[in-house]
Amino acid sequence: MVDNPTTTLPSPDRLRGLLATLESGLLERATEVRLALLTALAGEHILLIGPPGTAKSELARRLHRLFEGAPYFERLLTRFSTPEELFGPLSLKALEDDRYERLTAGFLPTAGIAFLDEVFKANSAILNALLTLLNEREFDNGVGRTRTPLISVIAASNEVPADEALQAFHDRFLVRLPIAPVSDASFEALLRLTTADDSAAPADTLSAGERADIARASAQVRLSVEAVEALRALRQWLGTQQVTLSDRRWRQCVGLMRTAVATEGRTQIDALDLWLAPYVASPTPELVPRLTQWFDTDIARAVPQDAPWLTRAVEAFEHQWEIERSAEAEQDDGTAGKLALARAISGSQDDGGMTRLMTESLEAHTRRRYSPVHIAARLAQVDEITGPASANWTQVHQDATALADRLRERVWVPPPVVERLLGAHTHTLATLDGLLARLEAVRAGFAALPVDADAEAAGTTPARAPEPVAL
Repeated sequence: MVDNPTTTLPSPDRLRGLLATLESGLLERATEVRLALLTALAGEHILLIGPPGTAKSELARRLHRLFEGAPYFERLLTRFSTPEELFGPLSLKALEDDRYERLTAGFLPTAGIAFLDEVFKANSAILNALLTLLNEREFDNGVGRTRTPLISVIAASNEVPADEALQAFHDRFLVRLPIAPVSDASFEALLRLTTADDSAAPADTLSAGERADIARASAQVRLSVEAVEALRALRQWLGTQQVTLSDRRWRQCVGLMRTAVATEGRTQIDALDLWLAPYVASPTPELVPRLTQWFDTDIARAVPQDAPWLTRAVEAFEHQWEIERSAEAEQDDGTAGKLALARAISGSQDDGGMTRLMTESLEAHTRRRYSPVHIAARLAQVDEITGPASANWTQVHQDATALADRLRERVWVPPPVVERLLGAHTHTLATLDGLLARLEAVRAGFAALPVDADAEAAGTTPARAPEPVAL
């Protein structure tokens, strides 16, 4: 835990319980649930990008119930929305005294958690007021500016705004998360959901004091050298995509990771905390998969491998073994003709298996025999490949175990992300297992080749190693 005796943080197990409450009945929303709660604990805002009917407003309503004493505000914005709908009506009494003030009770300036649907459709008067409220947590009411109790805004939109005038407002949302309808795998479960599956009032909530403790603990979290290098690599990669993040966004990104680290009981940010990067650094949903791939490859080093080099080697050995296994002796003492006759007879009559046994005996007699030197050379070449392949398997297994150990205590990494990262190693290990089994089988095949030991002893067979199998 973060070393501060005056700080009382919710335990990781308690946070997992809150996440389970938040996620109950929401299908395939593990990532959205975790990012929404983490973003709120960090005092930031989240934008959900996706079609209507994907539980965006439901997630916001559930989130607000986790925060003790946090009023909730929700509004669908259109181009015809007026400031009064968000910030409250004008005070007639104040107007009598020549003051331009709003009655904000029950409106956005007094909310703790707010959900703004179709947020980019609002007009400029509303957006300008929202800019200050979201960033500074202040609201201009008449000639005075007042503090607001706002914890976090969950905004929703069908698409990212293309208008340059909206980019400053778009940048106010630190986390920008694409959201999609449930997949075919969860379709039946979706149909079977009932109103009883909706989240009721949670048994546990987070107090304002606990949120303040989290903020203090987060400020003590250190940024490791590993994390700095990973962030440098992220900045370079973004440069190749012509994406530039503002200085404010970089600091907010680190702040979000500090909150995750502090609430997980760790003391410093590491490179794996950049699992958040696709949802913070991607200006559009289209970049999220590419940035996710970058994280998996360059940071987590968890990409499924098919080991094409080993596949080619195994196939080459199998092909060579098949050639040598079926090769016939160079000298023909009349056995070949007998074998052809036996094969013809066995195909035309059933004599209780005698012809078959005779055919097998003749086939064995006509098979080419190999010197011990030849067989030893083949085995040695197979072993030359088996050694590095086995070492590769050991390294992947160690990496998978180490990664699983690091991810086990992470509260915020969504299960789909964990499954994807560990699944990559599982795929690689299964691939290597299969190829190593084929190598073992082909090695046994070479070892079982007929041996011309008598000829070798007599010196009639050159004790010369064969040409290596071309890999």
